[in-house]
Amino acid sequence: MASAILGDVKEEVTCPICLDLLTQPMSIDCGHSFCQACITSNYESMMSQKGESNCPVCRISYQFEKLRPNRHVANIVERLKGIKLNTEEEQKVYHCARHGEKLLLFCKEDSNVICWLCERSQEHRGHHTYLLEDVAQEYKNKIQSEVENVQIQFERLRGILNSEEEFEIKKLRNEEDDILNSLIKSENELNQQSQLVNGFISDLENRLQESTVKMLQVWYCDTSCFTFPAQDHFGYLRSLILPDEVHDCFLYFYEECYWDFNWNCIESI
Repeated sequence: MASAILGDVKEEVTCPICLDLLTQPMSIDCGHSFCQACITSNYESMMSQKGESNCPVCRISYQFEKLRPNRHVANIVERLKGIKLNTEEEQKVYHCARHGEKLLLFCKEDSNVICWLCERSQEHRGHHTYLLEDVAQEYKNKIQSEVENVQIQFERLRGILNSEEEFEIKKLRNEEDDILNSLIKSENELNQQSQLVNGFISDLENRLQESTVKMLQVWYCDTSCFTFPAQDHFGYLRSLILPDEVHDCFLYFYEECYWDFNWNCIESI
């Protein structure tokens, strides 16, 4: 009964052109389905001979552009192939390589499938043997238990890896925030010092543009502003939280401006 039903189903999903199970089934306007490669080849042949395309089954004309995949039939074909493979595997009979008899017994001591002649041989005498049907379910249960255990261990390891990944990502983000904050702080301090330098330059330029008399009056009346020991200002600059190379450039510039101003003042005198 079951084989008859399978036969009917197989007939319904067989390509009328190649007479094999449909591969990439395509349906045309009339409802018949064909393998994509078969109907394409048939269409090209008919167009070259007659200039029109007709269904190979009912001869109704159709438009090739309106071909559509039949996923429902494709799913039936895949299931039918699976049933066919399982049926063939179940019906397949294995024979003993030594005696040629059917392998129907299982030896517990050797964990091996044997035939009835193997059971009576000296090699298996005194061993516990069972019918394959009796031990098959037991071993299936053991295998299923091992599979479940492996899955549990895998999930546990995956959880550990996910936790480690989240920890490392969080750590990197914190380090990134610290670095960005440090850079922002250094940039702000550099901007402040840049403003001081610009103010100093502007003050020097203004003094150099004043009249000689006024400049000298300011010079001699306020010597504390310009005749201070340079090392005091250098010490102040060293206290700035800036990289060493910025310190060196800034100090060099400051010293040059200071002595250039003194020299210009002397020349003006």
